[in-house]
Amino acid sequence: MTLELVNIKRQSIIEGATQMFLQYGFNASSMDKIAQAAPVSKATLYKYFDSKDALLAAVIEHLCLNLFQVVDDAIAETESIENILKKIASAFVELIFSEDALGLYRLIITECRDFPQLGQLVYDSAPKIVNTQLITYLDSLNQRNEVTLLDVNFAADAFISLLKGELHFQCLLGIRTIPTSEEKKVHIEQVVKLFIQGFFNVD
Repeated sequence: MTLELVNIKRQSIIEGATQMFLQYGFNASSMDKIAQAAPVSKATLYKYFDSKDALLAAVIEHLCLNLFQVVDDAIAETESIENILKKIASAFVELIFSEDALGLYRLIITECRDFPQLGQLVYDSAPKIVNTQLITYLDSLNQRNEVTLLDVNFAADAFISLLKGELHFQCLLGIRTIPTSEEKKVHIEQVVKLFIQGFFNVD
C-alpha cells in the first residue's frame, strides 16, 4: 500500500469519525458506525486506530494541525513580536471559532463527566501542545533579552485566555453567531496590543 493511499484512508476515517462524534456524541458513536461513515471495513479502521479514544485524539490533532504549524513557523521568523503574536492569534482564533471546534468542545464538556479520560485526552492532544509552543516562544524572548517576563507560564495562559474571552463563551452557548472576519481582526489587534502593554515593553 502506498503512503498516499495510507494517508487517504486515514483522512477518510478521521472525517467519518468527526461526522459521527458531532452528530451522535462520543459514547453513541460506535466503531461500527464510524467504519460505515468512513467508509472502510472495521478491520481497516482498527488497523489505523486501536480504540475510540485514539480516534478522538486523532480528530482533535487533525483539527489543530494548521494551528500547530502556524505557531511553529511564526516562532522561527524574525519579524516583530507584535506581528508574530498576531499570526499566532489569528490561527488560534480561526480554530476556536470554527463550527467543528465549537461542536467538539461542547461534546467533550457534555461527556467528560461520564468519561473523565476524555478531558485529559483532549487537553494533551491540543491545548497542552499550543500552550507549550507559546511558552517556548515567550521564554526564547526572555533568553534573548528582548523582553522581561517574570512568569512565562502565566503570560502564555493569559494570552490564550484573552483570545477566548467572552466572545468564545457566547459562541459556545449558542447565544451569538460566529464572529465575522472583521470582528476577529479587531479582537486580535486589541488582545495583542493589551498583552504587549501589560506584560512587557518592546524596544
